[in-house]
Amino acid sequence: MNSYSYRPRGVCASQIRFDLEDGKLHNIAFTGGCNGNLKAIGKLLEGADADFAIRTLKGNDCGGRGTSCADQLTKAIEAALQKEAQI
Repeated sequence: MNSYSYRPRGVCASQIRFDLEDGKLHNIAFTGGCNGNLKAIGKLLEGADADFAIRTLKGNDCGGRGTSCADQLTKAIEAALQKEAQI
């Protein structure tokens, strides 16, 4: 299992952490942001396929910012998948 940390941009959360094992997400945690909503995202995606999370959450907008914490999570997952492909 590989652990990843990502610094999101344009959102209230200041950090996203998660583990990735065999293309599945685990232990998703956000620092900052809307605590209850972001904990719910982590619970809903526990054990989910990374590609499913990207398809589901990519492009989600928060308050007209053009992004959201959920959208930033997809960027973090995409970066982690690219890194894993290089290993």
